Amino acid sequence: MRRAELEHLIRAAGRIASERELIVIGSQSVLGQFPDAPVALLMSMAADLYSLARPELADEVGAAIGEGSAFHERHGYYSRGVSPETATLHAGWRVMV
Repeated sequence: MRRAELEHLIRAAGRIASERELIVIGSQSVLGQFPDAPVALLMSMAADLYSLARPELADEVGAAIGEGSAFHERHGYYSRGVSPETATLHAGWRVMV
């Protein structure tokens, strides 16, 4: 996945959740700081994300733009709606891009 594709997923998830702030976790989060990351880091076609204010909408995001969805079939990449509990992160982890 390239940075532009991740941004597309973020916009789509934001529309679904009616939110502007989304958290990306997992391997694709590297694209926030390193938009031109090495190819080895761009192999995944899925991004794990959730709405900061409304993480309970993860299932709706996953259904609309998740694996096997029309979005996935059309674009070749997809989002997994996850929750804040999906990752264990250290204090101060949050980076705004």
